[in-house]
Amino acid sequence: MTVSHVAHASAIRIVAFGDSLTAGYGLAEADAFPRVLERRLRADGYPVEIANAGVSGDTAAGGLARLDWSTPDGTDLVIVELGANDMLRGAPPADADRALRSIVERLRDRKAYVVLAGMQSVANWGEPYRKQFDAIYPALAREFDAPLYPFFLEGVAGDPALTLPDGLHPNKAGVERIVSGFAPFLEGVLKGRFGDRVGPGAN
Repeated sequence: MTVSHVAHASAIRIVAFGDSLTAGYGLAEADAFPRVLERRLRADGYPVEIANAGVSGDTAAGGLARLDWSTPDGTDLVIVELGANDMLRGAPPADADRALRSIVERLRDRKAYVVLAGMQSVANWGEPYRKQFDAIYPALAREFDAPLYPFFLEGVAGDPALTLPDGLHPNKAGVERIVSGFAPFLEGVLKGRFGDRVGPGAN
């Protein structure tokens, strides 16, 4: 067996499961979040393979409906990045919470480790809505003891230099900014959960 085959066999298989923020709306595939994150983690010494299972426009319920075929058997870890479209449409936070809860439960039943990418509500829907929506992710993280990255768009949301003209989706520089925050967080998760598969070269 060659060295490359050994590396492939021991790779930590990750699925980035989300909406347009994961899919890379308006960007080349190489500039989408999963590809940029994969390059960063590999450069840091982590043997990962990251599949892009982002679908633009998906709600949490939409993600739940396609969960099984989007996350194949043998997936080690799933980054769940959903809920933003529910919020942008003003859907009841309880609906997103229910669907996200089912996603986490089903992934855990399949022995896939879940990492939550949190979202935050825009101000349009008022303070009561914001409080209900923003509470979803910390509550799920506590209940399921799942690592939570508090706000997926940290440092990007509201910055026109890091977003496309629509003001919502990250541009290429925005994705790089997301990964600069998310990668160290995920590396800590990988060390803690898959330490026996993380090589000595990992930062």
